[in-house]
Amino acid sequence: MSDHSTPVHIIGAGPGGLATAAALRSRGVRAVVLERSGAVGASWRGHYDRLRLHTTRRWSSLPGLPIPRSAGRWVPRDELVRYLERYAEHHRLEIAAGVEVNRIERTEDGPGDARWLLRANGGRELRAPAVVVATGYNHTPRVPDWPGRDGFTGELLHAAQYRNPEPYAGLDVLVVGTGNTGAEIAVDLARGGASRVRLAVRTPPHIVRRSTVGWPAQATGILCRRLPVPLVDGAASALRRVSVPDLSAHGLPRPQRGLYTRVREGAIPVQDVGLIKAVRKGRVEPVAAVTSFDGDAVHLADGSEARPQVVIAATGYRRGLEELVGHLGVLDGRGMPRAHARRPAAPGLYFTGYTNPVSGMLRELARDADRIARAVAAAHPPRRKDPADG
Repeated sequence: MSDHSTPVHIIGAGPGGLATAAALRSRGVRAVVLERSGAVGASWRGHYDRLRLHTTRRWSSLPGLPIPRSAGRWVPRDELVRYLERYAEHHRLEIAAGVEVNRIERTEDGPGDARWLLRANGGRELRAPAVVVATGYNHTPRVPDWPGRDGFTGELLHAAQYRNPEPYAGLDVLVVGTGNTGAEIAVDLARGGASRVRLAVRTPPHIVRRSTVGWPAQATGILCRRLPVPLVDGAASALRRVSVPDLSAHGLPRPQRGLYTRVREGAIPVQDVGLIKAVRKGRVEPVAAVTSFDGDAVHLADGSEARPQVVIAATGYRRGLEELVGHLGVLDGRGMPRAHARRPAAPGLYFTGYTNPVSGMLRELARDADRIARAVAAAHPPRRKDPADG
């Protein structure tokens, strides 16, 4: 290992941060992973109980350690958490738990080539020649500021707070949002005994089979990444007609814009893990988008209203980067990094995990880790200890 007195700092001990630390270590560059919680994989630990990866075990492993076959093809949440723990141990990564970085600043007065200053909880000030921000795509839960929201007399929670259907057995629940999370929670509630489950739809999603005759949807996503958008849209439309039934009569019409067009806009297709069957059997009822709240009533875009006892907002997350690096001019108008992976946003400042690729987040995190490590090692070649120094 290198003899840097000021190691590269990686913020976030999720898959992206761990993979990048391992890739740096393999190149002789010391890295310390700063994690605000007490353990690796904190965001994965907080996901709902029934979660399984939508990507295959083969294409979800991080560099240097495959996910064991015992985890199955579609890896459950708890198995992934155990894998991340083993990954950190296997690569002997330096993890500093309980360290929350609040702000990153440029500095020219640090020791050696330490051009970055990290301000953390407890008054800590850490210096580094390079910083990798890997705090995650799903960082800060986002609930729309619906008119009347604060006066809703039922229970309103974000999907990040949902664990399993047990607390909602016998209750009328409205799930807002038709991404993969909203779709899975709605199915989970229907199977878990909720008396009624409605799913509020703003834009009809593209629904794809997780696998077709053993061929995973992820493999198609990998193959299509660099093909022309119209070609992929056309092929996806043809496949949808033969593999996914038309749910228009059940309140879930086919989307008007092409699948890959929507992907390029940031909308990942919904992988079917029971939604189609639940909608066809009436166990999950698609309804119009939520527009406002009024006491116990939820007003919908088609002029109707619902009176659920519980509303679960599967309405996504913010990246939460503004306070950390917003002053550095490295974010765009959406709060996303202007540069990603191999391209530093500023000299020595890298971001990983802030895209939502159709080819699979974990696969791309693994690839980004190697790209970042190569760039960092080239810019900051490790200094070997002189044997005479002991």
